[in-house]
Amino acid sequence: MQNFTIRLVLDGGKSIEICGLADITEEATDAIVNAANSSLLGGGGVDGTIHRTGGPAILADCREIVGKIGRLAAGNAVITTGGRLAAKHVIHTVGPIFRDGNHRESETLASCHSESIRVADEHELHSLAFPAISTGAYGYPVHEAAPIAIASTVEALAAAKHITQCRFVLFDIATLRAFERAAEKLSNTTSSFHIEKAHP
Repeated sequence: MQNFTIRLVLDGGKSIEICGLADITEEATDAIVNAANSSLLGGGGVDGTIHRTGGPAILADCREIVGKIGRLAAGNAVITTGGRLAAKHVIHTVGPIFRDGNHRESETLASCHSESIRVADEHELHSLAFPAISTGAYGYPVHEAAPIAIASTVEALAAAKHITQCRFVLFDIATLRAFERAAEKLSNTTSSFHIEKAHP
C-alpha cells in the first residue's frame, strides 16, 4: 500500500488515510470501492480499470446482482469478489452526476461513502480504500466533493463495528491536495479526530 500524506486518527484506533499519488487497483485493503455506473457492467475511469485488472469474476458477480435487483441506484452500494485484485472484495457504488449542486448531489455523495462502509462492516471487513467518487466523468468539483467524502467517512467509520481503516487513494496531485485541505479544515471544526502528517 502507498504511504499516506495525512492520517485522521479517530477514537478506538480507527484511522482514515489520504494517499497519493497511487493506483487503487494495487491496494491490499480488504476491499476497494469502485465508482461504478448504475448498470454495474464496467465503464471508463476507475470502473474500467478495476474490471480490467480484477478480471471476469467481478463482472460475473455484477451480472448476478443486476439480475436480482436491476440497476443500482445512486448512493447505494453492493459487494463482489475482487477477482485477481490484491483486495479480496470490490464494493461498487454509484456516485451522483453533478449538475449544479441543487439536486441532492451532496446527500448522494455522502451516502456512497456511508453505504460502502456499512456494506463492508456487514461483511466483517476491516479495511477499505476509496477513490475520489464522482470527480471524474461525473463532473463533481473536487474541492466540493472532498469535504463531503471525508466528513461522511469519519461519521460512518466512527459507527462501524469491524472497519478500522479507510484510505482515500488518489491518482492526481490536484485531487490529493484538495483532500488534504479538506481534512485540515474539518479538523478545525470537530474534535472527532486528530491529524497526523507523514514525515517527508
